[in-house]
Amino acid sequence: MKIGYLGPEGSYSEIAAGRLMPEAEKVAFQNFPLLMKALLDRKVDAIAAPIENSLNGGVLQNIDLLQSTDSVCAVRECVVHIDHRLATMAGAPLSGIKRIYSHQQALDQCARYINANFPTARLIATSSTAASVAKIQTPEDAGICGEHVKAEGIVLSPENIADEKTNFTHFLLIIRGTIDPGKPTRRIYFSFTCRHAPGALYNILKCLADDSVNMTKIESRPIKDRPGEYRFFIEIEGDYSDPADRKTLDHVAAAANSFKILGAY
Repeated sequence: MKIGYLGPEGSYSEIAAGRLMPEAEKVAFQNFPLLMKALLDRKVDAIAAPIENSLNGGVLQNIDLLQSTDSVCAVRECVVHIDHRLATMAGAPLSGIKRIYSHQQALDQCARYINANFPTARLIATSSTAASVAKIQTPEDAGICGEHVKAEGIVLSPENIADEKTNFTHFLLIIRGTIDPGKPTRRIYFSFTCRHAPGALYNILKCLADDSVNMTKIESRPIKDRPGEYRFFIEIEGDYSDPADRKTLDHVAAAANSFKILGAY
């Protein structure tokens, strides 16, 4: 078995991949579209994809990929604690840092620290936090990576430099195929569109309330090529193997213009 993740080695996605499929061989890819393509092309059996960060919200690219890709679904979840450290060359003076590399979300999450300590440094986005370490080529370079990252000649700050220390990323295990209706789950993730009319969204949410179903997350995304229209993404507490919960989903689907199950885990 193989599981794909956003590389390189040492990324938070690799940690998630190891937790989601501990026995699987881990295979790194450069970006999320390549991850999904590898899954569809059967180069891997599953992929680990971040879907939401507790500070930055939904990972929009992956939400869109999950929505737009047919014959895939999320079947497992895990949460990874994010602990950002400043990475520099051993012995490099912090006063000389002129460039800071990292994933854009990490740069955003460490903005106060960066502005206070390196107000003139150039911020350069990389494909992942782990990828920033390879960019450190001179004493003027720095990266932001996880506290677990190890690299020869690179030292990490002793403290977490994130503006908020309580920072978690929610990952989903995505596979080819559909949800197993006989497997118990804790949560169900789906999307829908509704009529552009008064009360349309209310009527759909009322389906959940009437069946005493607790909603754990809701967000919206603009629909491409349809200005002013949105697709809604909802996660609920629910057991997909329970006929009563699947009946609730049927109620939602009947009230919606379009409806798609994205995962159950």
